[in-house]
Order: sequence, then C-alpha cells, then structure tokens
Amino acid sequence: MTKDGASHLASLRDGRSIFIDGKKVEDVTTSPAFRNACASAAQLYDYQAAPENIEAMTFASPKTGERVNKSWMLPRSHAELVERRKSIELWSAQTCGMLGRSPDHVASTFVGFRMGLNVYRENDPKRAGALESYFDYIRDNDHFLSYVIINPQADKNKTAGGQADPHLVASIVDEDSEGITIRGAKMLATSGVLANEIMVSGFQAIQAGDEAYAFTCALPIGTKGLRMLSRRSYEAEATSTFDYPLSSRFDENDAVVHFDDVKVPWDRVFVHKDLKMAQAQWHDTRAHVMQNYQCMIRLKVKLKFLLGLARKIAELNNIINFPQVRETMGHLAAKVSNIDALIIAMEAQGEHYNGYYVPDRSILCTAQVIAQTTYPEVVEQIRVLSGGGMIMVPSSYADFENPETAAIIGKTQRSPIANSEERVKLMKLAWDAVGSEFGSRHLQYEMFYSGATFVTRGNSYRFFDWGEVKDFVDGFMGTYGLPGENALSSAAE
Repeated sequence: MTKDGASHLASLRDGRSIFIDGKKVEDVTTSPAFRNACASAAQLYDYQAAPENIEAMTFASPKTGERVNKSWMLPRSHAELVERRKSIELWSAQTCGMLGRSPDHVASTFVGFRMGLNVYRENDPKRAGALESYFDYIRDNDHFLSYVIINPQADKNKTAGGQADPHLVASIVDEDSEGITIRGAKMLATSGVLANEIMVSGFQAIQAGDEAYAFTCALPIGTKGLRMLSRRSYEAEATSTFDYPLSSRFDENDAVVHFDDVKVPWDRVFVHKDLKMAQAQWHDTRAHVMQNYQCMIRLKVKLKFLLGLARKIAELNNIINFPQVRETMGHLAAKVSNIDALIIAMEAQGEHYNGYYVPDRSILCTAQVIAQTTYPEVVEQIRVLSGGGMIMVPSSYADFENPETAAIIGKTQRSPIANSEERVKLMKLAWDAVGSEFGSRHLQYEMFYSGATFVTRGNSYRFFDWGEVKDFVDGFMGTYGLPGENALSSAAE
C-alpha cells in the first residue's frame, strides 16, 4: 500500500522527545508549534498516494513490489534520472519549494550512498552490509529522514575533539557486541520534527585523533536518549493563514539534537571511527551530487514561485510597463532560467557511475555557486518592487471584519487591477516570503545550506576539468612562436 498522510502522522506519535519554549511536546501532530508543518508533510504523502499521481510519483520497490516514492530510485539512464526529477518537481510545487528538507532530500543522500556501495565494501564489508540493508528498509517503508551533519558552533579554531567540552560534538563513547553508544550534540535537524528517522554524520574536516567523531549512523527519532531542542516556531506565531500564508503551513523547523548515551545497533552504523570514510562517503560515492541535485530542483521551483510573485507585484502597482521594471524582471527571469538550464545540462552531461546514471558534478557545483547569489538577488528585487506596500498593510484579517477599519482599507489599499482584499492578500504573501522571520530564515538557509561560499566555490574548483582548458590554451600557443621559428613558418605554408 502506498504511504499516505494518515500513516505518516501516525508514525510521528512515537514518544519522541521534542522540546520548545522550555516544555516537552506531547504530540507534534497536534502541537500549535508543529501541527501545520506536520500536516503539510502528510499532504505530500496524500499527493503521492492519490490515484491520479501514483504513476508520476511512485515506482515499485524492487524488493517488495509495493509502490514507494521515486526519490528512492537508482536511475540507470538519462531518461530515468529525468523521470525521477519530475516527481521531485511535483512534490516541491506542493509547498512552493519552501520545504527545503522535504522527504526526497535525505532519500537522495542515501541513494548516493547506495550507488557507491563499493566504496564502503572496499573499506569495511560489514558496514557496507549495514548500509545496503538499511537502504532497503527505509525505501520499502518510504520513511521520511532528516539528518544532522554540522557540529554545534563553539570555538571554530579547534577541532571537534579540541573543544573545552570533549562531549560537545556527538562522538562514540562506548561500543560492544551490540553496537555503539554516542554522546553529544549535532545540528541543524531541519525537518527533524516531521521525520521518522535521523542520520547522524559529519561534513566538516576532522583530523587524526578525532576518530571517535568520525562515524555515520541512523536511528529512529523516538529513540531513548535522543532529544531535540527546537528553535522558535514561526508557525506558532502566525496569526492566520491569510496573514502568514507560508509560515503558518511550511515552517519545517530546525533543531539541535542531543544524544545522551544513545545506543545504536551495528546494523545502523555505516562509518565507524574512520577518518578516510568520513570524507569518502560524500565525494567518492555520489551522495554529495544526488543530495544537492535535489536541492537545485527544489530551488528552481521556489525561484519560479518568487518570480511569479515579483511579476504580480509589478502588475498590482501598475509599473510593469516601466522600462526599468521590465529590465529588472528580464534580469530575474534570466537568473531563474539559468538554474533551470543548469539542471537540464547536468542531466544531459551526466556520467555512468557503477552502473547508475548521475548528474555531472562540475555543472552541479556551478549551479550551487550561482544559486547562493541568485536567491538574495531575487529577494532584494521583490523588496524593491514592493516598496512600502509590504509594510503598510492592515494588522490582520480582523481589520476586514470591522466596518470602520474595512472602509479605510477600501480607500487606502488600491490597485487598478485588484480590490483591496486582493491587494492586501498579495502583499502579506510577499512579506511572509521575504520579510517575516520565516522569510529571513529562508534567505539565510538558501545562502548557507550547501556550505559557506568558500566551500561551494572550492568544490567548483575541485571538480572543474582544468586540464581541458589548459590544453586548449597550450594547443593554440603551439601554433606560433618567435618570428622565424618552424611553428610559424609551417603555419604560413
């Protein structure tokens, strides 16, 4: 049976320890801080389970034959990669691209791991076996996974093991025949509140002596000793869907995860005290490629939504025919289309890897670098196009219910193409997208989720084919020389 929303909501009632505002949440699916985001996640599964969407969104598990989301596909051709991408686009559109860590994100990470199973086998066959069986498990149960791969910010001049508290960063503190025991913290657990399981790993460089921090494992969110400390809930502060149409429904949340001597069985441990594999799991496999390819697809959908918002604002204010506005809109359209084109290019120029077909990682890195500046530029232009319109809106929907204030709204909120309610509705959407706490968090997220700019640009440098362009120059320089040299005279002949 294809996973639907009701089954996902039921799976979140697992006794998990989520804390916010100093209190433990009894049920995330009914908590004012999380219930709407949980409902939005559930709606994704309802969408995939709808009879009209089954073929576009799911495929038959090769092990059970049951239908599961296409994000678990291991594409073997360009056509299959595109098929998988189209399902991700459909899911992203359901949330306007605002769920940055929707279920298909960490699924894509594990798809990349699974494609590179040989990397694990060459290093440790037992850990490879654990990864292979775990992948089958999460795919066949169509689980929603989150991950924590960043260390808590403390003294950035020191390694994980060099912090004042050696247990600040999650590490292995014990192990026996049953598994490992981990203690410490990781972040950011984006969408962790909405997920079934969480992967614990690292993306930051570690050094000799930090072997206890070099591990990757996975465990259910409801595991004893696992606690999540949530940031402020934007959903809880949203007064209504009309006033906060995005933050009231799509606040995916972020959290610090603390592990209080949590036991993880060996069949859920994929990297064990291995400095080399802690890095190889990301770049020697295609995990980095597949997870960030998903990010680019989602971002494209989100940028198209924001581009549509910018266009509607220009029309609402009757400035769409101003030459400078058309220039701005054309510039934004080109930048959004650039992300779209790069996705198509990385697919078309993909590579065969261990029998699978994956996007070209050099073009992917190019897209990441460009994306980090494109999103802030689009947000900035929406602010410019809106001017004070985003600020001077009624305090809430309740102002429409009072005849006295409703009359003032009717006089002051005007547009040649929309009534006062339609104008306020659009401007409140614009504010929630770029100006509210929710909107500000998304700006920060899109600028840094793939790493600091020196990281993404470093990857672009790392994976670019410098030999080809250098050979191009060398080849041309080989066609000439000082006057009278053979190369020049030969060319003249």
